[in-house]
Amino acid sequence: MRPRAWQRTEWHERASPVRRFLETQTAGAAALAGAAIVALVWANLDHTSYEAVFATPLSIQFGDAGTALSLHEWINSGLMTFFFFVVGLEARREFDLGEFRQRRLIVVPLVAGAGAMLVPVLIFSLINLGEESSRAWGTALSTDTALALGVLALVGRRLPTPVRIFVLTMSVVDDFVALFVIAVFYSHAVQVKALLVALAIFLVILGVRALKVHVGLVYFLLAVACWFALLESGIDPIVLGLAMGMITYAYPAPRERLERASDLFRRFREQPTPQLARSVRLGVAASVSPNDRLQLLYHPWVSYVIVPLFALANAGVVLTGEALVRVVTSPIGLGILLGLVLGKPLGTLGLTWVLAVAARGRVTPPVGWASVLGSGTVSIAAFTVSLLIARIALQGEDLEVATIAILASIPLAALLTWIVFLVTNRLPKQLRRRALYGNPNLITDLAVPVDPERDHIRGPMDAPVTVVEYGDFECPHCGQAEPVIRELLADYGDVRYVWRHLPLTDVHPHAQLAAEAAEAAAAQGAFWAMHDRLFQHQDALTMADLVRYADQLGLDVEAFERDLRERTHADRVAADLESADLSSVSGTPTFFINGRRHHGAYDITALKSAVRLARALAREPSPSGAQNDR
Repeated sequence: MRPRAWQRTEWHERASPVRRFLETQTAGAAALAGAAIVALVWANLDHTSYEAVFATPLSIQFGDAGTALSLHEWINSGLMTFFFFVVGLEARREFDLGEFRQRRLIVVPLVAGAGAMLVPVLIFSLINLGEESSRAWGTALSTDTALALGVLALVGRRLPTPVRIFVLTMSVVDDFVALFVIAVFYSHAVQVKALLVALAIFLVILGVRALKVHVGLVYFLLAVACWFALLESGIDPIVLGLAMGMITYAYPAPRERLERASDLFRRFREQPTPQLARSVRLGVAASVSPNDRLQLLYHPWVSYVIVPLFALANAGVVLTGEALVRVVTSPIGLGILLGLVLGKPLGTLGLTWVLAVAARGRVTPPVGWASVLGSGTVSIAAFTVSLLIARIALQGEDLEVATIAILASIPLAALLTWIVFLVTNRLPKQLRRRALYGNPNLITDLAVPVDPERDHIRGPMDAPVTVVEYGDFECPHCGQAEPVIRELLADYGDVRYVWRHLPLTDVHPHAQLAAEAAEAAAAQGAFWAMHDRLFQHQDALTMADLVRYADQLGLDVEAFERDLRERTHADRVAADLESADLSSVSGTPTFFINGRRHHGAYDITALKSAVRLARALAREPSPSGAQNDR
């Protein structure tokens, strides 16, 4: 029996970065919406006090130099820098580890995102042609990422994860362009000297990064200095947030750093001194990329504090009958509403279709056409950047009209997205599958493909779904996953399961010997019998224990023991370990489903969901031709 403590797993700690990002964004959307409602109620009950609070001047003084801004300006240009910093972090992670690491996959969301911006701007500009309000064309440009994902969570709970990721990647493109627009078209007269100072400081930041300085305070102080220089230059300093996020690397935890952290912890266990405790903290932190650490630190603050505070400071508009009439009759209101409601879906679907036709099928969306249209309707939800631009370009009644129109985009996005997926879900099964999933270009993360002549495989050889696990027989988490895999295979007759060795010898002293024992049993046609026995007795994996298990399984004990003593199968285990390194696998258990790394939890619900998605996306059955007990 395994110890009781091994029978529990903190599933939430296994969630993928993208999944954590989506969950935080969609939960943050609720906080944003709540803050917007509070702002509306406050402004309509006592607009004077609302305006007075956010007009409060706050200043920072260093000798003769200083900056004085209103509370509203500190929120919009100061705190919102952290919002765009988190956007930059996620964008960099997608380039390093996510959907964008195969650069050709950037093309479709790039074009879809461009369409979702260009068509709304065109509609707004045509409606406001010749008007002074035409300067506010940027209000119809942007999508609010948190609100878009929140709308999807509300009206599309059963939608596949690729749809949400497609919306997320479109939004990243959107945020990049929106910041460029703010910096170029909505900044004040540029002070060249201050701008050169800001650029010089940013070059220093790049130099510090090149020197591999890992002291966060250094980067923070340099970024603060760069922010003030940009503010003085007339360029909106929020652009710095995106730039800082984009230069922050993301990478999987390297094996050597994990082994170093394990060694430091063993030394601390033997001699628990404050110096070694500090070394352990630094060693563990160094094994995680700066991108992951900073997202964990800042993303909750941005989602639950900064963006809701921005909503509170910007959504307070007095709702009167006259104001509502102006929204649907004035060029500004009509330009924003029609630009968003018509332009976003038409731009997203239209330019994506043009790309697919022009490429003659060589470039296709990673989701189906109904999902592309739904991505367009959900991107109607505008808020953060649109309000920023409205505050810069408009004032008085025009600003009130623009604010109401931007707020109205949120329920309209929810309604139209609900209609799109309601109609899609009523289609026949095969048509619905194709409309949602399409014919995706899947990324393959598994560097060494499954070889039926070599790998240990359970399940049908021609199964459309293949689950590969890199595991360690002494790893308690692998022990927790083993019954989950059994249940998965029992419930799905069209899944094949592949085991590959990844003994973590720095933390599991018997793992290497257990892996070689499984291979010695495989040489006698009993790999899976030994595999199961080892997981039944994870706390007893010494040489004597392994020989006893071989005897219980009816193996040739003399040959088995000789293989272990001569390490006959060490090269076979080493080959699996090398394949793990090629796929950037450093921990156990790590799963690949149809070649794609599974970052989520490994409980039965998460794995079943991943298998269902892989089955829906599978275009051809996997190759066959191996024996089940290899």
